[in-house]
Amino acid sequence: MKTDYGKLYLIPTPLGDYAPSQVLPAPVFEIICGLKTFVVEEVRTARRFLSAAGLKGQIEGLDFHELNEHTNPAEVDKLKALFANGNNVGLLSEAGLPAVADPGALLVDLCHREGIEVIPLVGPSSLMLALMASGLNGQSFAFNGYLPVKPEQRKTALRNLEKKSSQLRQSQIFIETPYRNDALLADILATCSGHTKVCIAADITLPTAFIKTRTVEAWKRDIPQIGKRPCVFIILAK
Repeated sequence: MKTDYGKLYLIPTPLGDYAPSQVLPAPVFEIICGLKTFVVEEVRTARRFLSAAGLKGQIEGLDFHELNEHTNPAEVDKLKALFANGNNVGLLSEAGLPAVADPGALLVDLCHREGIEVIPLVGPSSLMLALMASGLNGQSFAFNGYLPVKPEQRKTALRNLEKKSSQLRQSQIFIETPYRNDALLADILATCSGHTKVCIAADITLPTAFIKTRTVEAWKRDIPQIGKRPCVFIILAK
């Protein structure tokens, strides 16, 4: 490990708009308050979170660098300079754990290539919380990220995931951009077998949380309107 580099701290954030103290342990706040440099998905959101996490009144003295879907590889490589002279850096996602279904993974990869120590901190994961609450197979599961946007391609992907789930008895986890949640659910109900179990986990950890697991056949009798809420979907086929 190169001693002239600082460390990268992977800092979790809440899954919704509420006090960070409700979901993050005290040691996370101690680390946050000791950092001056942050790589973030969106500066405005990061400022709001860090202010609530104990840095209120100190935000203007912090150094922010954005890393999102628009960042090119050359710009990611330049972030190595942030760790010079033992400077520690915090990585933030918009919500939940950084580097999981998140462009921050590019910085983590850079750190491993350059011998920079990576330290993950404890916090909420919508994927694991959804799986925990689903009642589906937590022994064997796969995260598939976002499914295709085009309806026919999405339906094909759903058929393939259902087939894989049935063959391996494996829970298949996927997510969607919130404004397409209802369209995705409609495709699940139109495509999957009536016996396939589907967990819908929306607004996890929020007062408005909706987490239920039913068969496709049962969901068809009572279709929820998820709307534009952060949501995780899990299927398990027979």
